[in-house]
Amino acid sequence: MPAGSEFGVPGIARRADGRVLIPRTPEALWGFATLIRGTEHMLLDLFSKGRLSGTTHTCIGQELCQMAVVRALDHPADAVLSNHRNHGHFLTFSGEFSGLLAEVMGREAGVCGGRGGSQHIAWRNFHSNGVQGGMTAIGAGLAWARMDAGSGGIVAVAIGDGTLGEGLVYEAMNLAAVWSVPLLFVVENNGIAQTTATAATLAGGIADRGRAFGLATWSVSDSDDSIWDVAETAVRHVREQQSPGFLVIETNRLGPHSKGDDPRSAAELACLSARDPLARLGLALTPERRAAIGEATTAFLDNALTAAMASPEACFAVPPRSMFTAAAPDISAPPDHGPTVRAALNATLDRLLTEDDRTILLGEDLHDPHGGAFKVTSGLSTRHPGRVLSTPISEAALAGAAIGLALAGRRPIVEVMFADFLTLCADQLYNHAIKFAGIFPELSVPMVIRAPAGGRRGYGPTHSQSPENLFTTMPGLTVVYGSHRHDVGALLWNAVRHWPYPTVFLEHKLLYGVVQEPADYLPLAAHDADPGGAAFPTMVRRSAAADAVILTYGGMLLTVEEAVRILERDEEIAVDVLVPAQLAPLPRHALIAALRRYDRVVIAEEAHGFGGVGAEIAALLAESGYRGQVRRVATPPVPIPAARTLEAAVLPNAAAVVHAVLSTI
Repeated sequence: MPAGSEFGVPGIARRADGRVLIPRTPEALWGFATLIRGTEHMLLDLFSKGRLSGTTHTCIGQELCQMAVVRALDHPADAVLSNHRNHGHFLTFSGEFSGLLAEVMGREAGVCGGRGGSQHIAWRNFHSNGVQGGMTAIGAGLAWARMDAGSGGIVAVAIGDGTLGEGLVYEAMNLAAVWSVPLLFVVENNGIAQTTATAATLAGGIADRGRAFGLATWSVSDSDDSIWDVAETAVRHVREQQSPGFLVIETNRLGPHSKGDDPRSAAELACLSARDPLARLGLALTPERRAAIGEATTAFLDNALTAAMASPEACFAVPPRSMFTAAAPDISAPPDHGPTVRAALNATLDRLLTEDDRTILLGEDLHDPHGGAFKVTSGLSTRHPGRVLSTPISEAALAGAAIGLALAGRRPIVEVMFADFLTLCADQLYNHAIKFAGIFPELSVPMVIRAPAGGRRGYGPTHSQSPENLFTTMPGLTVVYGSHRHDVGALLWNAVRHWPYPTVFLEHKLLYGVVQEPADYLPLAAHDADPGGAAFPTMVRRSAAADAVILTYGGMLLTVEEAVRILERDEEIAVDVLVPAQLAPLPRHALIAALRRYDRVVIAEEAHGFGGVGAEIAALLAESGYRGQVRRVATPPVPIPAARTLEAAVLPNAAAVVHAVLSTI
């Protein structure tokens, strides 16, 4: 079979790894761009006939812009991160025309089996997502891993001009510059967002943004013959210098934003069509040659569509009920560590960095002699130079970089200075980290974000919160919150070494100096249907004949234990205590089986009660047919004051727990 016959375009071939090779000939460039445009018109036609659902953002008019950088990426380790307008990038990278058509049509033969649709595609080193700017920080992590491994590969992340209003873009640019990683930011400037001209929403020059961060910067138009040289120069510079770059490509979108939303006038569109770079490129060919290639590409796309249509509609053999599908982890012996929670965490981090070169520790002010806001990382930067990275104040970018590092096979651990700031990471967790495994089963994102949580230190409204309720509701996110009755070092060890899912690992500020004492607490037997139960066990303290049980977690256990002592001493009431470390996915079967043994259940938490962990457990009890009494103790939905006296009046205390227990008897 002659080279290029697969696509009907002379000269185009595939590498052994499946990547497309497009030579710098007018025939090959025009022919492949014609295939991309034909695919986009085919998708719009399918939508008009009711064959597509959802959304699709075509790159009609931007084919050369989308081809230029991707075709210049010629290293096996090169990666492309794209956005909602991704078809040209993906087809240039993969050549999977039938697979793309089937994916957008929701067919089994789709490159992602119909799970991702038009915007969310994963194919080898290609990833796209529909959230504007969300992939930029992920690119920084992927690029760091390539630099650290000396692979020679680079990462290109494509964004539109409208995305330059997103703060994460600048966090990622700063991080890439500080780390000096091989990451090429590509801005495709088509001058319009969905319906609004970006001139009305974007201040300053686009190229100036790259220069402001010290990035090597290039600008070119896709109607300029030099676009191929400039793209190759930018890729070569980033690869050879192992430093980030910023490429701005002026282009025009000739089609709608998404199917039909195009407010531009016919006259404006006619003016844009007159500069169509694809039509201009075609002038390098004779009319006869254009006609021959056009006929061949039409036949190729017709065959691609026929193959896509022949595939059945995507369906689940069994609809998924959870994103936690990994087998129960094989837990190793817990690490050796010092007596306090802080010492245990520090020793565990030290051992992880020593024994597993995949481990990378990221966060603000982690280096010696500071060692982080609560001294958990003290000494680690000295013992592990280059593996403990003090970073800018960029929580969202750090979360994104951790995703990229995890996708590259590393085991990143991010320290966020206060759990209150986890809200800055929320988009990266909710729209990116947990989506990779949920949409693409072959991918996993084993990352851990550690954060000190809770109040009782007088730190005020934005440094004293317990935000676990926000994160336990994210499907696919693991939330671990240990106590001084757990082996906290072992919890962290298992989260990093044995758990393949993104994890938020909370640590109560009051517990750092507390001695770990499992004492008379024993692990509750894990239930086979509860993922992770063996890795993050529930501890239980049982009396001979308990009158009630209190379920609590994290630092609230200190308050509960005080209440238990009061009840036993003053009221002669025996109380059992149940302390889960894993809040999501909640070990519901084990917890319900344990709680249903009691006629009285009190759930105590420091977080706000509405829609929280306690509310979920109470709902599970009700659904299980539980007939006993349930009381909840939680913080009211108000800001946590700074003054110690005011804070103490808001956060639940031992007296509140005692009252809750007595009210059931």
